[in-house]
Amino acid sequence: MKSYVISENRDSYLGMQLAGIEGAYVKTQAEIETAFKEALKDKEIGIIFLTEKASLMITDLVLEAKKKYFSPLITVIPDRHGYLRSEGMIMKYIKESVGL
Repeated sequence: MKSYVISENRDSYLGMQLAGIEGAYVKTQAEIETAFKEALKDKEIGIIFLTEKASLMITDLVLEAKKKYFSPLITVIPDRHGYLRSEGMIMKYIKESVGL
C-alpha cells in the first residue's frame, strides 16, 4: 500500500514528495475533487493525506468517502502554517476529556 497527498500548498506538497509520498498539487476546488476521486479509485493507495484547506473545499465529498469506503484511510493534515483552527482536533478532544 502506498500513500498519496493532495495539497493546495506547494511547500507541503514538495515536503511530502521529498519524503517519498506521491501526490497532486492542486489549486481549485475542481482540481481537488478530481484528484481525490482518482485517488479513491486507485486500489494501491492505502492512505490519502489532504491538507486542511483542500479538505475544507470538498468537505461533503470527504465525509461521504469516509462513510462509504473502508480503504483508503483519509486523513487531514495541517500545511506548513499549522492548523487553521487554533488547535488540532485531537488536542481539543484531549482537553475536553481532561476538563481543561
